[in-house]
Amino acid sequence: MIEPQIVSIISSLVAGRVYPDTAPPRVAFPYIVYQQVGGKAVNVLEAKPINKKNARIQIMVWAKTRSESTTLIRSIEDRLVTELRAYVEGASVSDFDFDSGLYGSRQDFSFWF
Repeated sequence: MIEPQIVSIISSLVAGRVYPDTAPPRVAFPYIVYQQVGGKAVNVLEAKPINKKNARIQIMVWAKTRSESTTLIRSIEDRLVTELRAYVEGASVSDFDFDSGLYGSRQDFSFWF
Protein backbone atom coordinates (compact mmCIF):
# COMPACT_ATOMS: atom_id res chain seq x y z
CA MET A 1 0.00 0.00 0.00
CA ILE A 2 1.24 3.46 -0.89
CA GLU A 3 -1.26 5.44 1.22
CA PRO A 4 0.70 5.42 4.52
CA GLN A 5 3.72 6.89 2.73
CA ILE A 6 1.60 9.61 1.09
CA VAL A 7 0.00 10.55 4.41
CA SER A 8 3.38 10.65 6.12
CA ILE A 9 4.77 13.06 3.53
CA ILE A 10 1.84 15.51 3.34
CA SER A 11 0.30 15.47 6.83
CA SER A 12 2.58 18.17 8.24
CA LEU A 13 1.10 20.64 5.73
CA VAL A 14 -2.29 20.50 7.54
CA ALA A 15 -1.40 19.53 11.12
CA GLY A 16 -2.22 15.88 10.47
CA ARG A 17 -5.70 16.46 9.01
CA VAL A 18 -5.40 13.94 6.14
CA TYR A 19 -8.27 11.49 5.62
CA PRO A 20 -9.11 8.60 3.27
CA ASP A 21 -12.24 9.11 1.15
CA THR A 22 -13.98 11.76 3.30
CA ALA A 23 -13.29 14.00 6.26
CA PRO A 24 -15.06 13.62 9.61
CA PRO A 25 -17.79 16.14 10.50
CA ARG A 26 -16.74 19.53 11.85
CA VAL A 27 -13.05 19.07 11.04
CA ALA A 28 -10.80 22.14 11.18
CA PHE A 29 -9.56 23.72 7.95
CA PRO A 30 -7.54 23.26 5.88
CA TYR A 31 -7.64 19.51 5.42
CA ILE A 32 -6.75 16.91 2.80
CA VAL A 33 -8.76 13.96 1.51
CA TYR A 34 -7.31 11.23 -0.70
CA GLN A 35 -8.70 8.22 -2.50
CA GLN A 36 -7.59 5.70 -5.06
CA VAL A 37 -9.34 6.42 -8.36
CA GLY A 38 -7.81 3.67 -10.45
CA GLY A 39 -4.38 2.80 -11.72
CA LYS A 40 -2.63 0.88 -14.45
CA ALA A 41 -3.25 -2.85 -14.56
CA VAL A 42 -0.15 -4.97 -15.04
CA ASN A 43 -0.48 -8.11 -17.14
CA VAL A 44 2.33 -10.50 -17.94
CA LEU A 45 2.52 -13.39 -20.39
CA GLU A 46 3.47 -15.85 -17.66
CA ALA A 47 0.03 -15.37 -16.04
CA LYS A 48 1.50 -14.98 -12.59
CA PRO A 49 1.48 -12.11 -10.10
CA ILE A 50 4.28 -9.57 -10.20
CA ASN A 51 5.66 -7.52 -7.36
CA LYS A 52 4.81 -4.08 -8.80
CA LYS A 53 1.46 -2.31 -8.47
CA ASN A 54 0.21 1.04 -9.69
CA ALA A 55 -2.29 3.34 -8.04
CA ARG A 56 -3.83 6.56 -9.28
CA ILE A 57 -4.50 8.63 -6.17
CA GLN A 58 -6.60 11.77 -6.18
CA ILE A 59 -5.67 14.36 -3.57
CA MET A 60 -8.30 16.95 -2.61
CA VAL A 61 -7.58 20.00 -0.46
CA TRP A 62 -10.30 22.05 1.25
CA ALA A 63 -9.51 25.48 2.70
CA LYS A 64 -11.13 28.80 3.60
CA THR A 65 -9.56 30.68 0.67
CA ARG A 66 -8.69 29.84 -2.91
CA SER A 67 -5.15 31.06 -2.36
CA GLU A 68 -4.67 28.65 0.54
CA SER A 69 -6.05 25.65 -1.37
CA THR A 70 -3.90 26.44 -4.41
CA THR A 71 -0.76 26.87 -2.31
CA LEU A 72 -1.40 23.58 -0.51
CA ILE A 73 -1.98 21.51 -3.65
CA ARG A 74 1.24 22.92 -5.14
CA SER A 75 3.15 22.00 -1.99
CA ILE A 76 1.65 18.51 -2.09
CA GLU A 77 2.72 18.09 -5.72
CA ASP A 78 6.26 19.22 -4.92
CA ARG A 79 6.58 16.80 -2.01
CA LEU A 80 5.07 13.78 -3.76
CA VAL A 81 7.18 14.23 -6.89
CA THR A 82 10.37 14.81 -4.91
CA GLU A 83 9.95 12.22 -2.16
CA LEU A 84 7.86 9.46 -3.77
CA ARG A 85 8.66 10.00 -7.44
CA ALA A 86 4.96 10.46 -8.15
CA TYR A 87 3.91 10.95 -11.75
CA VAL A 88 1.61 13.97 -12.08
CA GLU A 89 -1.45 12.95 -14.11
CA GLY A 90 -2.53 16.53 -14.82
CA ALA A 91 -2.66 20.05 -13.47
CA SER A 92 -4.73 20.82 -10.39
CA VAL A 93 -8.41 21.70 -10.69
CA SER A 94 -10.03 24.38 -8.52
CA ASP A 95 -13.41 23.87 -6.87
CA PHE A 96 -15.86 25.72 -4.63
CA ASP A 97 -18.50 24.18 -2.36
CA PHE A 98 -21.48 26.52 -2.06
CA ASP A 99 -22.93 24.74 0.98
CA SER A 100 -19.80 25.09 3.11
CA GLY A 101 -18.22 28.13 1.45
CA LEU A 102 -14.93 26.25 1.11
CA TYR A 103 -12.42 26.39 -1.71
CA GLY A 104 -10.95 23.20 -3.06
CA SER A 105 -8.11 22.03 -5.25
CA ARG A 106 -7.70 18.48 -6.52
CA GLN A 107 -5.05 16.66 -8.48
CA ASP A 108 -4.32 13.08 -9.58
CA PHE A 109 -0.99 11.32 -9.12
CA SER A 110 0.26 7.94 -10.28
CA PHE A 111 2.46 5.80 -8.00
CA TRP A 112 4.36 2.58 -8.64
CA PHE A 113 5.05 0.53 -5.53
